[in-house]
Amino acid sequence: MTALDRLALDPRITVHARAGIDPRGRCVVYRMRRAQRALDNPALETAIAVANALEQPVVVFFGLLERHPMANLRHFSFMIEGLAETARELMKRRIGFVARLCPGLSSDSEFARFCADWRPTLVICDEAPGRSVSQWQREATLYRSAPLWSVDADVVVPSRLLEKEQFAARTIRPRIRARLDQFLKPVGNREVRVPWDGRADLGSLPLVTELADQLHLDRSVAPAHFQGGTAAALTALRRFLRDRLCGYADNRNHPDLDGTSRLSPYLHFGQIGPHTVALTVRDADAPARDREAFLEELVVRRELAVNFVRYNPRFRSLASAEPWAQRTLSEHARDRRAYLYSERQLADAETHDPLWNAAQRQMVISGWMHGYLRMYWAKKILEWSPSAAEAYNICVRLNDRYELDGRDPNGYAGIAWAIGGKHDRAWGPERPVYGKIRYMSFASTSRKFNSRAYIEQWSG
Repeated sequence: MTALDRLALDPRITVHARAGIDPRGRCVVYRMRRAQRALDNPALETAIAVANALEQPVVVFFGLLERHPMANLRHFSFMIEGLAETARELMKRRIGFVARLCPGLSSDSEFARFCADWRPTLVICDEAPGRSVSQWQREATLYRSAPLWSVDADVVVPSRLLEKEQFAARTIRPRIRARLDQFLKPVGNREVRVPWDGRADLGSLPLVTELADQLHLDRSVAPAHFQGGTAAALTALRRFLRDRLCGYADNRNHPDLDGTSRLSPYLHFGQIGPHTVALTVRDADAPARDREAFLEELVVRRELAVNFVRYNPRFRSLASAEPWAQRTLSEHARDRRAYLYSERQLADAETHDPLWNAAQRQMVISGWMHGYLRMYWAKKILEWSPSAAEAYNICVRLNDRYELDGRDPNGYAGIAWAIGGKHDRAWGPERPVYGKIRYMSFASTSRKFNSRAYIEQWSG
């Protein structure tokens, strides 16, 4: 068995194309997409291990799409801040970095041209839970002379090991915990044996404002008050450990308190990895109850969301709901709605509900909404929309447009839970519109925390 064969046995790796190693290959290419970091990145470390075994250099390719249906200034500013830092850190590790502007909705053509120019021996990609088998098959054809591997760099326990969609946290929790000792270990950052010395775009990336016309960005969604990049993510993690981890179990569901980590944007863009966060929290000087509460959300709940997106191809729509939820929503589809709001009214926070309006404003202004209120936010959209299917679609569009961590498995799983009962159970008594879907009222939700202070903070 060769060194390459042994590396391919890593459970985090999926081999999509088994082409033989091209003896004319010049480098190992890592096509970076989700894991946008140079620190503790299993996909990057796999590329380095392969390159070291082959005595070749590593180069990272990133395709920046000129057009994307959800592209706006908020997301791209944050992403490019992080990518500029990642490029600098890769240079320090003697790894190449190439960023290319890509026309259209895909970077495939530009990547294929890059491979034709630089002739990779092997291509590494980030695992992407929403990608279908056919999409991976198409990607494998972009450069047929090299094997294609994907590496699960976004979770602690490789998502493919769970094999199927899990019904709820109670079913995935024992499966994850049984493997934590195997996978919750430092990723490490290998030395590179052969430095990259080819031509590459190794200078600093231009600011997104300088690229706005080329990228066709929606400029109406302004940048959020989050600094992008791994250094900023590590600073946020240190502040969370110092100021908010103690008491987290009690304070996390209080939107009026600054009790959460606010790491979700960094995790979404892969600017910090779950291993880094989980190991730091696990070993922190804080009460076990608080550490366990955080790790339950970071590992069990977050990876339940990844599992949902990986194994349920309809995750962006109500069709992803369980049969019992589909039935109860169908039975109540004609129920009278006390209020009906258009998507524009919802986006502009023009409802009768001051708590909901405050949550919507927080998302639009800051790019982030407290997790407890995300549940309330989505359930009220169900109550105020003509149909459950339309409510689901509105939630997805608003979430993906305004949330800095939009288009993330966590967001899709949260919407599916709130509207489609995903990862939940049937509740009684039945209510108008909701049927057996869990209900949240203004009165009960407001009593759980100092809602008056929160509403005043985001009153507009």
